[in-house]
Amino acid sequence: MDARRLKSIIGGSAGNLVEWYDWYAYTSLSLYFAPVFFPGKGRTAELLATAIVFAVGFLMRPIGAWLTGVYGDQYGRKAGLALSVAFMAGGSLLIAVAPGFAQAGYASPAILVVARMLQGLSVGGEYGASATYLSEMATGARRGFWSSFQYFTLIGGQLISLGVLLTLQATLSETEIADWGWRVPFLIGALLAIGVYVLRRRLAETPSFLALKEDRPRSTVAALWRAHPREFLIVAAISGGGSMAFYAYTTYLQKFLVNTSGFSKPAATQVMTAALVIFMALQPIFGALSDRVGRKPMLLLFGIGGMLVSVPVFSALATVSSPGAALALTLVPLTLLAAYTSISAIVKAELFPAHIRTLGVALPYALGNALLGGTAESVALWFKQAGRESGFYWYLTAGLGLATIGFLMLPETRAASLIAED
Repeated sequence: MDARRLKSIIGGSAGNLVEWYDWYAYTSLSLYFAPVFFPGKGRTAELLATAIVFAVGFLMRPIGAWLTGVYGDQYGRKAGLALSVAFMAGGSLLIAVAPGFAQAGYASPAILVVARMLQGLSVGGEYGASATYLSEMATGARRGFWSSFQYFTLIGGQLISLGVLLTLQATLSETEIADWGWRVPFLIGALLAIGVYVLRRRLAETPSFLALKEDRPRSTVAALWRAHPREFLIVAAISGGGSMAFYAYTTYLQKFLVNTSGFSKPAATQVMTAALVIFMALQPIFGALSDRVGRKPMLLLFGIGGMLVSVPVFSALATVSSPGAALALTLVPLTLLAAYTSISAIVKAELFPAHIRTLGVALPYALGNALLGGTAESVALWFKQAGRESGFYWYLTAGLGLATIGFLMLPETRAASLIAED
């Protein structure tokens, strides 16, 4: 790989890291700010209210995917990347300065919803834009390896948000974090997003976009559906099941360890931080493996394996008391999940032609995410509040079954990739 492409991949990945740090700061810190916006309802009800706002962000993701997808197909991949991070900067800054319920009444949660909508627009466009950019910048023989850095940096953003939380927990009291400390990570995120906007405007454009003709077909939702209905539905199905598993075993599990297993907040954060470090390290390993054995075996390993382990792992985690045992149990589904997350970007990008690729990756992914991924925490907490927590374990298994059907319907995209340039 030449230096120009490597620099572009590093630059695109760094921006992706900051985007997802901003997104995950919300869920990492919601244990602290939930009472600020939704006071006096009890822990589970407060967390459920913040989880519903979290889900609202997902409902905006299809709109962000549409806006950024069409924009990126029309004006360039780096233009789409810059647009997505601009939305994130605005949303993070708004959360950082939002008044609490005690100061603004019902306007307080309303401001939180607006901020989360902006963040939803951002990540809705970010996934498709960064997946397309990294996939097109990577060389053919190692496309799985290089595109795995999308999730490597996505998890890195989540880890940084947890690291900031651990720093707050080590330097401030619980009261100080709950009063004002939770705002600091959002302010940091807004400033970093502004810096990333400048960086992304200076990235090189991808060869695939530069090779497009001026009179190419327009990138529209109607055109995407007419030409690629099967691919659209498959991407939506695998994205829905895959993202449900991702949020169940990453963001929600931190709350599960506190709310069900009985761990302290710092202990739960430490367990998840260690698990995510290992999960992140697995991404390029599985990505490189897909370049050797193909994409489809990796996907089926995740789908079938995930269906087999979800119920027993969650059942065991509900009664675990040792942080070491909790970490070991968590790594079982996360290792299987890495077989999917490492190549989810490249699998989708390889399905669509260049003139409609950003929209083709972004929109069905965002729809599947909104329906199943974004609602995972809300559904889990609803089962918890109803006294039927194990129902969520089976719900997750069903979502993985849907993804597995999609995997079975996929072609082996390593051999049939529509990314022509090497």
